[in-house]
Amino acid sequence: MPDMATEQKSFKFKVVLLGEGCVGKSSLVLRFVENKFSSRHLSTIQASFQSKTINIDDCKAELHIWDTAGQEKYHALGPIYYRGSNGVLLVFDITDRRSFEKVKNWVLEIKTCLGKSAEILIVGNKTDLEDERKIARQDAEAYAETEGAIYMETSAQDNIGISEAFEALTAKMLDRARTAPTEATSANRSIRLIDDEERDGRSKRCCR
Repeated sequence: MPDMATEQKSFKFKVVLLGEGCVGKSSLVLRFVENKFSSRHLSTIQASFQSKTINIDDCKAELHIWDTAGQEKYHALGPIYYRGSNGVLLVFDITDRRSFEKVKNWVLEIKTCLGKSAEILIVGNKTDLEDERKIARQDAEAYAETEGAIYMETSAQDNIGISEAFEALTAKMLDRARTAPTEATSANRSIRLIDDEERDGRSKRCCR
């Protein structure tokens, strides 16, 4: 009888998180990779790197995750990090309308630079602050649908929806990879940007 474990297919994907500062990108990554949460508001400087392997169906997906800085002064560096990405998480704070409007700008930029080569997931974060919500879920869902993107909501503080969001994006990337296998290898070419600190997994900055 063949060993079923040897039949598992392996993929590597480059995933980038984009969005305004303090929407919780770093907290989402920290919770997803290490199941930790920090209430400290620390800004990411340019970008940090993490990786995690997850299993979906009969596939093993190794995710190379770039968490980018949200400050405007780093915006021009975005293409350095999202070039060659297989998936993009565009994050906004549900209590901050400006951060939602900025997501719309990011969608246009991603589609201009990457075309249809990357899957997009729009994330409304901080559902633990529901009483302060400024963006109705149905409005965000309607916008995502017009852009052909997935929409999900999360709370890094309460650990809600984060694994589901990354898994949903990974499932979409796997679907694309199965029909166009060469796209799944693009992360291997772009991942050479990792520096020594990132390779050691020590970049763990967090901004709620």
